[in-house]
Amino acid sequence: MAEAGRRRGPTGKPRYSIFALARNALSYHENWQAAWRNPEPKPSYDAIVVGGGGHGLATAYYLASVHGIRKVAVLEKGWIGGGNTGRNTTIIRSNYLWDESAAIYEHALKLWEGLTSELNFNLMFSQRGVITLAHSEHELKEMRRRVEAIRLNGIDTEVLDTAGVKKLVPIINTDQSIRHPVMGGFIQRRGGTARHDAVAWGYARAADDLGVDIIQGCEVTGFLKDATGVIEGVETSRGTIRSKRVGCVAAGHSAVLAAMAGFKLPIQARPLQALVSEPIKPVIDTVVMSNAVHMYVSQSDKGELVLGAGTDSYNSYAQRGSLNIIEHQLAAACELYPIVSRLRVLRTWGGIVDTCPDASPILSTTPVEGLYFNCGWGTGGFKATPGSGHVFADLMAKGRPNAIAAPFGLERFSGGYLIDEHGAAGVAH
Repeated sequence: MAEAGRRRGPTGKPRYSIFALARNALSYHENWQAAWRNPEPKPSYDAIVVGGGGHGLATAYYLASVHGIRKVAVLEKGWIGGGNTGRNTTIIRSNYLWDESAAIYEHALKLWEGLTSELNFNLMFSQRGVITLAHSEHELKEMRRRVEAIRLNGIDTEVLDTAGVKKLVPIINTDQSIRHPVMGGFIQRRGGTARHDAVAWGYARAADDLGVDIIQGCEVTGFLKDATGVIEGVETSRGTIRSKRVGCVAAGHSAVLAAMAGFKLPIQARPLQALVSEPIKPVIDTVVMSNAVHMYVSQSDKGELVLGAGTDSYNSYAQRGSLNIIEHQLAAACELYPIVSRLRVLRTWGGIVDTCPDASPILSTTPVEGLYFNCGWGTGGFKATPGSGHVFADLMAKGRPNAIAAPFGLERFSGGYLIDEHGAAGVAH
């Protein structure tokens, strides 16, 4: 029987609460239990997850919590959350065009809505709404069509006229004489943001509490196969680790891992960059995106304006982007939100996104039996985190995809049934 007020995992971590906060304040917060262990790798596991970002940690958590597979190792070559999970703009939404995309992103959003409570960790999930702007009559008509398709899947969304946008975003410039006039847009009010670091830490703590080993500084250097080509484990910078079940969730480096395993993935890796301004008082309480000018903005809890753009035009593993992208997004920002012209840029960064030809992910078995890949999320990875981990854990546990994951198998690239989401995912992160 678990002790009252404690988690049910084998490590019995105390629950975070207002009472725990008050109790630890008496010791100046010096006696908090470590959020997760730092174990040495075991010789073998029931499952191995390669990649310690949000998707990988979520996969491990759901393997343990939903499927009862608790002898799991998460292998991360750096530190958990140090890749794309910590290098994005934290936008969450599910208003995608095609049925298959709508299903997985709405599944993720529904998980987001209860995740802080489930993980007992404040993810700072804020359903502040996500607005996508239209800058021409043609774009507005296309948005109306998209809104109706989204509604058919039971997902909340509505069209806004120019006045409706201005009411929600008072700082926006609605002068129709500017280069990109605001003609209206559409909004998903259940969309919003979450704290990216907290997502990684929350999943790590919860997975560790269920017995998952999170092994940082452990780079995978090769795959072990038996004589028939079935997976047997991985070679790492910390030795050989065996398992009959290996899932790769390494974002931009997925193609490198696939090459190690002996096959090729139809993905390309490119830098995606963003920046934040110096902190200011609250001026915008929603997320506003513009696909036409490749720029979107929200405001963090610290007061920084978070601005992002589209991907760079070249393939690269560099975690920084080119200056012309920054110039383009800042020009658009100053036109749409004139007050930002007086702000200083605080810092910039880049992430490595892996994009498939149809801008949709891969959740799939592979030519190597027992080896699974979760990748190709492009610019939409963060918002999918809980849904991705949930369905990928199901795939790894059962060896076959469920109804949500099935459309995203590798076979779609040979069969021709692509899920073309470039319009919904090109810049909307």
